[in-house]
Amino acid sequence: MSSPAAPPPEASIRDALAPGLLGLYATDRFKLSTGRCQDCLAPQQALWYFNDDMIAVAKADAAGYAPRLRAQEDVQAWLIDGKGRPSGQPPSLLWIGSPHVAEGRLQEGGQLSRVGNAAPLAVTLTPRLSSNRAYMDDSSVAFFADGEIKARGALRDEHFVIRTLWPKRYAINAAAASQPLARGETIESLVRAEHGGAQANFAVRTLWRRDGGTQPMALAGKPVLGFILNGAQGDDDESYGGHFAVATGRFGGAGEWDDWLVNNFYSLASVSEKGIIAATLPMDAYMGDLNSGQSWYRPSYMLVAVLKDARAPALYQEAISRVFSHFYRQDFHYRHASTNCAGINVETLRTLGWQIPRLGGEAPLKAAMALPYMALKDVSLASGQSAYDYLKTERTELLPFVAFNTIGEDLLRRLTSGAARSGLEAQLADDLEALLFVRLPQYPSSRAFGSDPVLSLREYQQRAPANRADWKIVPVAPRAFPATFKDPAAPRERRPASARATWVWGGVAVTALAAGGWIVTRRRKTASRRSQPSARR
Repeated sequence: MSSPAAPPPEASIRDALAPGLLGLYATDRFKLSTGRCQDCLAPQQALWYFNDDMIAVAKADAAGYAPRLRAQEDVQAWLIDGKGRPSGQPPSLLWIGSPHVAEGRLQEGGQLSRVGNAAPLAVTLTPRLSSNRAYMDDSSVAFFADGEIKARGALRDEHFVIRTLWPKRYAINAAAASQPLARGETIESLVRAEHGGAQANFAVRTLWRRDGGTQPMALAGKPVLGFILNGAQGDDDESYGGHFAVATGRFGGAGEWDDWLVNNFYSLASVSEKGIIAATLPMDAYMGDLNSGQSWYRPSYMLVAVLKDARAPALYQEAISRVFSHFYRQDFHYRHASTNCAGINVETLRTLGWQIPRLGGEAPLKAAMALPYMALKDVSLASGQSAYDYLKTERTELLPFVAFNTIGEDLLRRLTSGAARSGLEAQLADDLEALLFVRLPQYPSSRAFGSDPVLSLREYQQRAPANRADWKIVPVAPRAFPATFKDPAAPRERRPASARATWVWGGVAVTALAAGGWIVTRRRKTASRRSQPSARR
């Protein structure tokens, strides 16, 4: 932190942990700190990523982890031990980023007008990261001037330094009458509408309601399990796959959902050009951080399961908190082709008992040939292994749009029809009151507008330039993990499927070489015998 933050002067500015909720948990269960905290419950490896940033850490009884088990084995053992019920343990660490919250109307000229008789507050923006290629501009100010905003930041020297922006008009105070998917409509078509809707209006549609009512259904206080799909960026050819995350929380009294907790998995092996760090963080920070917020560089979509009981989202949140502890310890690594934002979340949901339909890999047979072909073509074994994993990996664990689409269809077709079996899916089926589809446009800024993400590797190839040298990408620096943080007693990470395939191909190559050598040797011996003169007696 650059300097001590001043205390909030009055009601329109409050402490980041003022009475309220963070996800499903009361804010008084946390305390503000930085990653340099010496008495925090979070693993030291997790704290290290946030050394000089603001975090909220659980005061007591935080979700733990079993250091001698792999992440999903840990979740399975914990699930059995707790008889499939959550225990009310909050995450050990939340990435908050800011000590204060301000509300009001953003005005041109760098001021925030506030309710009542409070004088306007001078505001400045947190600096743009040098690696971030776009930032807030006049079009952004015009977008946010159309209503009240919520901003996270720090009050310093009589002005407020804004780090996140969130339009309060996004509140959803009621679920409208159900408007089921019509003939020819799919969740895919809702996402793809208007080229992904980056410049469309914020919109909410009720896809299903248990009561079948035609009057608005109040949402205040309702617990939720939300599935987030972020679209493709308009200035990064590596982003067409989009991004996937899962959120938990409750609707506020006026339909607010900015304080839901989002579980965002991202690679820890490099330093993001936008400052993104894998973490559990509030929705308004996930979407609206001026550097790392998803809404600043692509459109987003949500499927919100509105529930009558918090047991399902609480179960997921405690489970994924355990997974995060393993992730920060680097017990397993983020792999774009096999263990990514979709895969980690979907695998955890399956471990909890939601049998999300499996679709298989996009081209398993082609994968077998892609490994040696790409390895030879690029003179890189890693290239061949990556190609294999992309083509072989279960699609719901590979592509965010596929995960989002499949989860939505399973909720609408199976879990609402009484076909759920047990575990998490049975809880969801019993507790589901409504399913909402939410479309969030991209915040206007100096960045190019994004679009809908791809649904297949083939579509990815069609969108990206044929020559990889023409791709628009942003180089990122590696992040070295301190060797002293690695737990030598942690179980060995499972290797991706390509590792086994490499051994198979290696065996094939050795066998082929041996067979070829044997054939050559045999032919030489045969030729040698034929060339020798026969003995006459």
